[in-house]
Amino acid sequence: MGGKKVYRVLIGKPGLDGHDRGAKCIARALRDSGFEVVYTGIRRTPEEIAMAAIQEDVDVVGLSSLSGAHMELFTEVVEALKKHNAEDIPVIGGGIIPEEDIEELKKRGVKKVFTPGTPMEEIIKTFRELCEK
Repeated sequence: MGGKKVYRVLIGKPGLDGHDRGAKCIARALRDSGFEVVYTGIRRTPEEIAMAAIQEDVDVVGLSSLSGAHMELFTEVVEALKKHNAEDIPVIGGGIIPEEDIEELKKRGVKKVFTPGTPMEEIIKTFRELCEK
C-alpha cells in the first residue's frame, strides 16, 4: 500500500480568547489540503492542549491567540509538551501578535509565528514542512 502519509495536526485556542473564526479557517484549509485536523475548541489550558496533542499523536500543534496573552500561553504549551517528553512536537502560533514579540516567541520554542494577512498557502506549506521533519 503506497500513498502519501496523512499528517495529523492539532489546532488549539489557549486561554480565554473566544474568537475562533481564524482558527476554524486554518483548520478547514488544512483539512482541504489533506491533513487530519484535531480542533480542541476555545478556552483550553496549555496543559489540555499539550495532553490532547500527545494523546492524538499529532505531528504539529498550531495555536491561535487574539487576546494578547500569547507570550505566556504559547510558552506554556511548549513547556507542557517538554514536561511530558513530547518536545519533538513542533508548535507554531498565529493571531494578533506584535512584531516585537515574534523573535522572543521563537527563542521560547515556537517554530513559526503568523500574523493577519499571511497567505493561507504559506501557512499550509509551513505545517507540511514541519510535519515532514
